[in-house]
Amino acid sequence: MSSSGEEVSWITWYCGLFRNNFFCQVDEEYINDKFNLTGLNEQVPHYREALDVILDLEPEENPDHSGMLERPSEMLYGLIHARFILTNRGISLMLEKFKAGVFGRCPRVYCEEQHMLPLGLSDVPGASTVSLYCPRCREVYAPAAPRHRHTDGAYFGTGFPHMLLMVHPECRPPLPAKQFVPRLYGFKIHPLAYQIQEEVAAKSKTKTV
Repeated sequence: MSSSGEEVSWITWYCGLFRNNFFCQVDEEYINDKFNLTGLNEQVPHYREALDVILDLEPEENPDHSGMLERPSEMLYGLIHARFILTNRGISLMLEKFKAGVFGRCPRVYCEEQHMLPLGLSDVPGASTVSLYCPRCREVYAPAAPRHRHTDGAYFGTGFPHMLLMVHPECRPPLPAKQFVPRLYGFKIHPLAYQIQEEVAAKSKTKTV
């Protein structure tokens, strides 16, 4: 139910949650095409029931049963989402979020607040939480907001940012024009100084052991 009392779909409700603003709404037509869901029945427990929940086909059940399906429904939607955002329609929806800065800005100073894209470090559910990819410095960062630090990275996949930038090359920014140069009293620190520090640190560790 929405604040106005009108019924909303499960997908709209789920994507509307404060913690889920990285997700876009997957079209029901995409979900209803069984080809798009190939193999997911082997990954998600209570697959059939979870799919019914997502499509608002859940039969009247007792509260305990509904609670049991909450996790499988979220997992199934997340895995469907990872596939959907690689399609033209999904890329278009996520592109809007990217341009609006929904996914955050790169914390690297010389990236000049470049908008980032969500990325999974693994396609296996439960392996890692969602990370953020900066297309300017091409590095990966942890989300700044605590609410996103428990979102499964598999729900976005390892290839999404690269697919979006291949489809929309105009969105790929140039590499940073500036690079940080460490200095001490105004002088550049010679690379040999770091090598010496590393050797001293290694010897210290050896003595400690």
